[in-house]
Amino acid sequence: MRKTIKVLGTGCPKCQTLTKLVTDVVSENNIEATIEKVQDIMEITKFNVMTTPALVIDDVVAIKGRIPSKKEVLELLN
Repeated sequence: MRKTIKVLGTGCPKCQTLTKLVTDVVSENNIEATIEKVQDIMEITKFNVMTTPALVIDDVVAIKGRIPSKKEVLELLN
C-alpha cells in the first residue's frame, strides 16, 4: 500500500534535513510512498503543528519539532 508522507516546515535547515532523511529512508528500503513538502503556514496549522519540522504519515502527525533517526522513520513507515 502506498504511503502519503508530508514534511511540514517553512524551508529551514532542519526541515530540509528531515525531507532528505525521509527521502533516503524511502529509497533505501524500497517503500512505496509519495513525499510532499508543505511550506505554507496555513496548511501546516491545519495539522495543529506549532513547531517544525513535522512528519505526517497518511494524514497522522507522527513527529513534530525534532529530527528523528533513520531507524525511527523506518519503524513509523512499517
